[in-house]
Amino acid sequence: MSSSATLIDGKAVAAALFDEIREEVARRARQGRRPGLALILVGEDPGSETYVRMKQKRCEETGILSVIERMPADTAQEALLARVRDFNGDPRFHGLLVQSPLPKGLDESEIVSAIDPEKDVDGFHPVNVGLLALNQPRYVACTPTGIIELLDRYGVEPSGKHAVVVGRSHIVGTPMALLLMRKAEGGNATVTVCHSRTKDLASFTRQADILIAAIGSPEFIKGDMVKEGAVVIDVGMNRVEDASKKKGYRLTGDVQFSEAAKRASLITPVPGGVGPMTVAILLRNTLAAEERSHQRNPSP
Repeated sequence: MSSSATLIDGKAVAAALFDEIREEVARRARQGRRPGLALILVGEDPGSETYVRMKQKRCEETGILSVIERMPADTAQEALLARVRDFNGDPRFHGLLVQSPLPKGLDESEIVSAIDPEKDVDGFHPVNVGLLALNQPRYVACTPTGIIELLDRYGVEPSGKHAVVVGRSHIVGTPMALLLMRKAEGGNATVTVCHSRTKDLASFTRQADILIAAIGSPEFIKGDMVKEGAVVIDVGMNRVEDASKKKGYRLTGDVQFSEAAKRASLITPVPGGVGPMTVAILLRNTLAAEERSHQRNPSP
């Protein structure tokens, strides 16, 4: 089915970012410095395992030191907190993340709050979320930061535009809205946040110059909910049963792509749009964390 929209190629932009990161890691290596990222994986969730291995692979490709700390699903809260504290105190690692979701019985908010805010390269610590809200961002959640990067590299200027964010999670929706409305380059948009309780959602999405769909429901945003000429960013990654596929399912976003693409000017595909950017920004945040550490404790 033909479409008028230009595809936003997240794979290509992420590849360019990885090249930039690799060059910067090499430059710091000549100064005797090496950024490090520690990843804690609790349990054996297949999706989390795949995602963590991908992060480590990208670290290896760019020269960043990395380690995966695997802990069993029945790990006690205090034992996990103890490992977090260990990594907080390990100067080899400038970034630290605990892969989500955690097994039942573990308090994720307490774990995230235990991470040193200076090592919170996921951008989920209350201190870093608060800094973003105050327009003093340090580390910002990777997916919304990646979206801002995509908009920038495709020449989309949010300033003065009406951006509608569908979804209000602390991982995507809320930081996305804060980034778009902040008084800074890549911001200055007029932002509307919609969610599951929004009445007449389509009346809002049809006003969007920039539409961010992050609601976690397959093809929830239909083509007729998109304004003509809008930029559509689909954050969704949903498995839909499909007997015609070898795996028995297909991946789809939160946007009905084939119809939305007829109306949008730019649109992200799923997969290959937003997804590749998340790991790239994670590594870039790790570089920033190493730089901050170096500034606090310069090498002799």
